[in-house]
Amino acid sequence: NGSEASTATRVKNKTPAPIQITAEQILREARERQEAEIRPPKQKITDYTEPADYRLRKRKDVWIKYAQWEEWQKDFARARSVWERAIEVDYKNHTIWLKYAELEMKNKFINHARNVWDRAVTLLRRVDQLWYKYIHMEEMLGNVAGARQIFERWMNWNPDQQGWLSYIKFELRYNEIERARAIFERFVECRNRSRAWIRYAKFEMKNGEIARARSVYEKAVVKLAGILEDNLDEAEELFVAFAEFEAKCKETERARCIYKYALDHIAKGRAEELYKKFVAFEKQFGNREGIEDAIVGKRRFQYEEEVRKNPLNYDAWFDHIRLEESVGDKDRIREVYERAIANVPPADEKRYWQRYIYLWINYALYEELDAGDVERTRDGNGLELVKYGLVGGLFGGENRWLDSECMSSPSAQGLEIAQIVVARPLECLKLIPHEKFSFAKIWLLAAQFEIRQLNLKAARQILGNAVGSAPKDKIFKKYIEIELQLENCYAWGKYAELEISFSETERARAIFELAIAQPALDMPELLWKAYIDFEISEGEFERTRELYDRLLDRTKHFKAWLSFAKFEATAKEEDAAEDATVSDLQEDDTRQSYLQHARRVFERAFNYYRTSAPELKEERAMLLEEWLEMEKSFGELGDLNLVQVKMPRKLKKRRQRATEDGLPGPEEEYIDYLFPEETQQTNLKILEAAYKPKDGNMVKLSS
Repeated sequence: NGSEASTATRVKNKTPAPIQITAEQILREARERQEAEIRPPKQKITDYTEPADYRLRKRKDVWIKYAQWEEWQKDFARARSVWERAIEVDYKNHTIWLKYAELEMKNKFINHARNVWDRAVTLLRRVDQLWYKYIHMEEMLGNVAGARQIFERWMNWNPDQQGWLSYIKFELRYNEIERARAIFERFVECRNRSRAWIRYAKFEMKNGEIARARSVYEKAVVKLAGILEDNLDEAEELFVAFAEFEAKCKETERARCIYKYALDHIAKGRAEELYKKFVAFEKQFGNREGIEDAIVGKRRFQYEEEVRKNPLNYDAWFDHIRLEESVGDKDRIREVYERAIANVPPADEKRYWQRYIYLWINYALYEELDAGDVERTRDGNGLELVKYGLVGGLFGGENRWLDSECMSSPSAQGLEIAQIVVARPLECLKLIPHEKFSFAKIWLLAAQFEIRQLNLKAARQILGNAVGSAPKDKIFKKYIEIELQLENCYAWGKYAELEISFSETERARAIFELAIAQPALDMPELLWKAYIDFEISEGEFERTRELYDRLLDRTKHFKAWLSFAKFEATAKEEDAAEDATVSDLQEDDTRQSYLQHARRVFERAFNYYRTSAPELKEERAMLLEEWLEMEKSFGELGDLNLVQVKMPRKLKKRRQRATEDGLPGPEEEYIDYLFPEETQQTNLKILEAAYKPKDGNMVKLSS
């Protein structure tokens, strides 16, 4: 073997290596590569208590090692003596108690171990480990009653949640359901927190007691009412657990109500997890509307967060308002609008107000167009006072919405409220510092609103104030344009037609009244005709007669008289045509009365032309011709002689025509009318001329 080893280690190549390494170099490299020696850190004492702690640690190690050595030597009496001396030195060190009890249990000195545990839990009541070890020993020995007794001793000291749950699990291991339920009752009374109630409810649910579990959740909501307001995390946890419980029980409506209740009572900024749960619930159990509502709620939460962080972020307010308008809840929409307009810009600079002012504009347009909260109050003359729910029209202040009961009945109280509405100041216009800047759009929208409410006086007053407070070109131009529009009969007629198409009879009548009351109109005859046709179509013949009388007070035009007479001759026929049960005799009497009404109109017109406008002979002749045609249309009831005696004779005459320069021009032929009363006057003039004295002597005429 020695020869084999020597052969294996024999160097065959004995030539020197190109790089020679010395022994000194090898030692130097080995020292450099050697790791640093690990030495314990030096402890610097800076406080007078540190030496005491250091000595205590060392002595404890010594006590434990000493006692364990005696145990190894099977000298248990000496070991107990060492442990007792250690306890006298530091009884608050629970490690010593644990090692001491472990000695007794390991060597099966049960009574000694019980004595040690009993002394330990008496002295160190708040060290949970000692209680757990003590109970575990008794349970391992099969002493269930003893373990329960120890638990009861421990519960008297009100341990933490884990201690109560350990007691409950202990009872459940031995199928003591009623005992566990009683412990839960004590647990939630002692630990009145959401997690304790949730565990209790889950315990009942696990045992199939659905009614009891629901009762536990309901008690929790009542008991934690004051606590949940301050601790929103616990509130969210409780409501989510309650809703999930109802969902598991197939009570989806109950679960939905719980989610909505929680979302209404928990701050929007703290309910993010709740919204996620609600959306997931609606996707699983809800219909399309429910899912959309949940998604809207999530978006609402996002917008609430944005406006909470920056209340002056008007774009976020606009997004929030659009979301609420898409849902259609009027109360919520108005609430968001009120909260938004309450954030007035802090500086009197126009650039800060440009976005804010549109909150008021959109608010007003929503109330007027979308909400349609329009109530009517009528006065004794039947004139309509249309007042919107939005107080002060475009920009009201407090008490913004009128009571629907007051506005729905034509009572004195409703009328008084409507008048108060008109008189309220425009709060938005008050907010704007007009001495620094103003907004023409606000003034114009306010005036246009009053025009839509048929209150021209208020509209002119607003525009007058605008000219005084903010004399801008846009206001002047719009003011002039509005006044010109008020003279546009075509626009008034179309406005009335719009209301008629919506069956708004009273509004259409009020618009016609407002239109004909204008001092200047471009084509008033069209407006009067439309108004009269409207009343005829409504069957309001008395109103129509009143309209004709008012029209004739303004103008005595031939067409007005003729239209009035034709109405009297035909309107009643339409009325009679509806009643098909009248006899022939009654029909003749009725037609006779119609004829009398029409004759009275013609007689009024004829007397007017004869006395007040005798120069209008052609119109009077045309009137008689129309009268004669009317008498013919009534057949046997008509009296042609009544008109024929008044008919004039046509005379062809010549007169000299004046030129444009006022100089006499060529003669022209024209038609003149000679009425019967004028013929009599001519004859009287001839007789007077014959009776005049000639050369001082009266001329006697023979009979």
